[in-house]
Amino acid sequence: MRSDDVRSLLQAAVPTAIAGALAALISGLVVGGKGAVGAVVATLVVILFMGIGFVVLQRTAKSLPHLFQAMGLMLYTAQILLLFVFVAAFKNTTLFNPKAFAITLVATTLVWIAAQTRAHMKAKILYVEPDSVKGDKPENPGPKS
Repeated sequence: MRSDDVRSLLQAAVPTAIAGALAALISGLVVGGKGAVGAVVATLVVILFMGIGFVVLQRTAKSLPHLFQAMGLMLYTAQILLLFVFVAAFKNTTLFNPKAFAITLVATTLVWIAAQTRAHMKAKILYVEPDSVKGDKPENPGPKS
């Protein structure tokens, strides 16, 4: 993974973790210990799902660039569906507060998407990667006057 990919991943993961910590604090104060546990679990699920998706998408971009956009749409759809499955699976759990879990899951997902969008907008991405090995001049220098 390139350093700019790692930087983009961190620029999305750190705000998500901060939002999750804030959600855990608020859930802990409002609901109690089970609310804080639900918020922490939701934050970990979001960071894990979205982080894995980011890595998969970056590898797809390098190996199959013509499938990048379709893969991105399919990946985000699959991630959202899996997050809904997690909410449904833990709807009646007694391990943690399901409402705190669900609210934190949605909130941290939105924070991840917003942070990733911001990181992408601020990144200086080259459209064409220069060939640093060749130092040759172009073949056709243009018309001579």
